[in-house]
Amino acid sequence: MRLYQSSLFYRCGLAGIASLLLMLFCVPMSASAASTSYVRVIHASPFIGIADVFVDGQKLLSTFQFAAVTDYVPVPPGAHKVQISLVGKGINASIVTQELTVAAGTTYTVAALGSDSNALSLQAFVDDNQVAPNKAKVRFYQLSPDAANIKVSIGDDATLQNTLYPKTSNYISVPSGPCDIGATIGQTSLPKLSLNLPANTVTSVFAVGKVTGNPQIRLVSARAQGLPNMPNTGSDPRPLEQPAQTSNWLPFLLAGCALLALLALPAYRYARAHRRP
Repeated sequence: MRLYQSSLFYRCGLAGIASLLLMLFCVPMSASAASTSYVRVIHASPFIGIADVFVDGQKLLSTFQFAAVTDYVPVPPGAHKVQISLVGKGINASIVTQELTVAAGTTYTVAALGSDSNALSLQAFVDDNQVAPNKAKVRFYQLSPDAANIKVSIGDDATLQNTLYPKTSNYISVPSGPCDIGATIGQTSLPKLSLNLPANTVTSVFAVGKVTGNPQIRLVSARAQGLPNMPNTGSDPRPLEQPAQTSNWLPFLLAGCALLALLALPAYRYARAHRRP
């Protein structure tokens, strides 16, 4: 009798452990965003025409034109082989081949650059999409190979000077709403960008092209949704993920309880049948 009861209790114990493991391994994890990298790409090389971009042997972008900026896309952290070829030429005719390493939970802008046709390269800039509540942020990227002493105005108050190539400015926090962004090189002023900067957004302004030659230098912009400036939010450009709700793991809990009850039933019946009067 004791041996039978021990066997039943042993089976019940195993069922309980199995139920716990089932819940642990099947509950969706809310930390997935923290283990993902995000990358966007800008075509800023005057010496590369319309291009195709390959990552780890697979085509990521097709017909990628000069001054185009992609949205952020999730990329597994680690080292990745990036290749650029002229459109339609194929991966074996790549004119840029470079390995880029991205860290988990980090957001990047990767620029295709080149000061001449023999010096083409890729450069990754780490982005920070956290914003103060109800504010907007602006950052300037100097990606024009022959521009020097650029003076950038952001609205009426902020001014950036002498941003070197290829570098970025610090982030400038500005009130939301209409904003004119301009750049001056020596005595020459580039056409201004008249932008609307919504609250809780991050706007990137890129100087691309050549001061002398073609394509001519100009300003282009891209906007991303900002994240609340809170600890442990990282730089994920997507909205924050909500923690897993109870309803996500409740079915597994109920299944485990049912399994536990099923295996415990014989022990209960045996004990009831052999109760002492």
